[in-house]
Amino acid sequence: MRRNTWKWGVVVLAIAWSLYNLYPPTGRDLVQVFRERAVNKDTTFSNIWYQVVQLQQQRPDRAYGNLLDAIGTNDIRRYFPFYKGLENEPNPTLAILNRLQREAAGKIRLGLDLRGGTSFLLEMDTNRLASVEVITNQAGQIITRTNSVDPEELESALSQAVEVLRRRVDKFGVAEPIIAPAGRNRILVQLPGLSEADRESAQRQLQRAAFLEFRLVHERSEELLREGLIEPGYEVLTEERRNPDGTKTLQRYLVKKRPERGMTGAYVRSAMVVRGNLGEPRIVFQLTPEGAELFGQITRENIGRQLAIVLDGVLYSAPRIKEPILTGSGEITGNFDLREAIELANVLENPLRAPLRVIESRDVDPTLGADSIRSGMRAAVAGAAAVCVFMLVYYLFAGAVANVALLLNVLMLLGVMCSIGTTLTLPGIAGIVLTIGMAVDANVLIFERIREELAAGKSLRGAVAAGYEKAFGTILDANLTTLIASVILIYMGTGPVKGFGVTLTIGLCVSMFTALFVTRLIFDWLLDRGWLRSLKMLHLIRSPNVDFLRWAKPAFIASWLLILVGNGYGIFVRGQDVLGVEFTGGADLTLAFDPAHRVEVDQLRAAATRASGSDVLIGYQRDVATGTDNLRITVRVPRNAPEDAAQGLANRVVEELRQRFPEAKFRVLGVDTIGPVIGREIQRSAVVAAVLAMFGILIYLAFRYEFSFAVGAVVAVVHDLLMTLGWYFLAQHQLNATTVAALLTIIGFSINDTVVIFDRVREDLKLGIRGTFREIMNHALNQTLSRTIITSGTTFLATLALYLLGGPVINDFAFAFLIGILTGTYSSIYIAGALVLWWHKGQRPAIGEPLPSQPAATAVGPARA
Repeated sequence: MRRNTWKWGVVVLAIAWSLYNLYPPTGRDLVQVFRERAVNKDTTFSNIWYQVVQLQQQRPDRAYGNLLDAIGTNDIRRYFPFYKGLENEPNPTLAILNRLQREAAGKIRLGLDLRGGTSFLLEMDTNRLASVEVITNQAGQIITRTNSVDPEELESALSQAVEVLRRRVDKFGVAEPIIAPAGRNRILVQLPGLSEADRESAQRQLQRAAFLEFRLVHERSEELLREGLIEPGYEVLTEERRNPDGTKTLQRYLVKKRPERGMTGAYVRSAMVVRGNLGEPRIVFQLTPEGAELFGQITRENIGRQLAIVLDGVLYSAPRIKEPILTGSGEITGNFDLREAIELANVLENPLRAPLRVIESRDVDPTLGADSIRSGMRAAVAGAAAVCVFMLVYYLFAGAVANVALLLNVLMLLGVMCSIGTTLTLPGIAGIVLTIGMAVDANVLIFERIREELAAGKSLRGAVAAGYEKAFGTILDANLTTLIASVILIYMGTGPVKGFGVTLTIGLCVSMFTALFVTRLIFDWLLDRGWLRSLKMLHLIRSPNVDFLRWAKPAFIASWLLILVGNGYGIFVRGQDVLGVEFTGGADLTLAFDPAHRVEVDQLRAAATRASGSDVLIGYQRDVATGTDNLRITVRVPRNAPEDAAQGLANRVVEELRQRFPEAKFRVLGVDTIGPVIGREIQRSAVVAAVLAMFGILIYLAFRYEFSFAVGAVVAVVHDLLMTLGWYFLAQHQLNATTVAALLTIIGFSINDTVVIFDRVREDLKLGIRGTFREIMNHALNQTLSRTIITSGTTFLATLALYLLGGPVINDFAFAFLIGILTGTYSSIYIAGALVLWWHKGQRPAIGEPLPSQPAATAVGPARA
């Protein structure tokens, strides 16, 4: 009897730990949590609760904002005395609601594509952080020199920007925002659940630097401008003035480029909107004590001069200093409406040290997110069910054991994701389904080995032990090579691609534990108690004897001809049309419409092209899962367009379609805008990721086997990628970020199948089986044929469920991977195997020398053709 108590303890602890991290999986109602957690309730609380209920009836989708509105200026700290540290919070109400939100949130965090919301990628203008030095040379000429940005200064400015944006976001009433640095000078901001009406306002406030500067106007400004002279250190700024009759006049000033003695918005303590004599909005600000003292010195020393008030590079006013201003307060007037004034006051209280601009944005309507959840879960359940049913029918009791391992695999996968705070996206759901399909491979390898050992006459216990022992090396090699691709997805990918890589990596690691540890433990436990006396399995492919390599040369030639045709069509016929906006920069819009007023594509294309002034791809897209049609529009920005041009193009196209076709009732479901720089970066990262993945696989396989095997495997991977791209182009699909994820996953899948075959070739060679290298290769292909068909078939079933039921968001991924499964299975035989055979010119490689203590075995494969 084996002593497996400690192993059962490990399994129980793993399950308990996963359940603990998963509970509760979904979130609770924030309003109810607010009521349940509150103590010391009084009349004021009852009034707050009454208002909350009323607001929830009107807008049930904005619980966080409703609570903020109902609380108003009331101090709610006495209702939540168990929250410590609130006395140091500038806004205790927001702090309490954020803590309640974290308590109410479910452990499974959903990405924006599943819950709706807006994501911005902001880039900081680091040029504003550079210091300018004014020097005089020997000839008496004044020269300005710009110094490089100090790395510590840049890091400090980025950290300060994150905190500033966090304070601004708190005022949106958004729950669970994500604000984090994304690289050297970028910040990612995700605002889940943001309504469409608030998106434009949020974008303006996020990227508005509120870079307030007080600069002196040149004493001879008017004279120098009339003569066309601009002294060093000065620039021309124009103030726009609104006249009582509604007309506007422009006034130019020669203003210093730098704030006087560093007097910037960093010294602003508070800002608010007031009305002027004519009802126009004005912004009154109050300086900090340090700022008030500095402002007093500046105004005392420059009486009679004009002081320009510059906000984000725009001159709003240039009042003349009549007397020292010692109160530390000031006023900004300008041509803005009430909403703009409120936004300005908000950002003035939270200024940035350098401007930010939006270089990428993604909008997902909450209804589209809900549809994505339903379609994604439907695909996940269907894919998992198809795999489980097949395993149960084909492997019978062993299949039931494998299904238990698969269920534990999903449970532990979700537990690990929740424990590290991973956000579940729709590609992440695809990763779970794919993990289920690929996790079967380890069980199939083990069961097929057990079948072989039983056929060789071993006892059931001996066959189980030998099956696990012999399959271990193959499973390890196959999973490690796949992990190379998935880890690169994490480090090189962005957004959903990164999420897919995380899910796949965790799933592969967990599947090795469940397949090698849990299933072995179940079999040993049943054998120890005498409850398992036989292990029957179906065997559809019995002793195959196929001469695969007979067709190696024609298959090899046909493959590369197909690759030339498909990729030639994509490159020379479709051209730029094969690249989505994630590679070229631009906007990708998804619009809902009234089916009763469906507009012809040609009319839509003409209107969209006129509005954007650039190339437009447009078409209706059918969601098989929901049975609805959406309008998909892709707008590309010109090559030299500014980074924020994509957002403007998207807005113009939507506005034009709504005006031209009001009866269609177009509604924006999703908008992805990506700047040209980001598009080029994605292109580079995709190529680098693929090259790194193949290089890593080459090194690993050269170490584990020998160089010829590594070259054969890598060429087969290149073949699979090019073949997938060729069919992808022929099917009129566009390359996007999810395509990159699919291609890198194909690398892992393709190498997985090749490694299994190569491992059997190496084993047969080391056993000294008689015959030529071609016969040994054919023998190995026939030995692993059953495993190849079953693994590819189950993965194909899971991916087919994604393609049919997963919705349009992952349709491109599923289609690409379906092609990759077929080509990966084919290339393991006719590309990788054939290349290794030709490399050695039919001679047995060095790893084929039989061990001295082992007699040479007799080949059972097909005879030499």
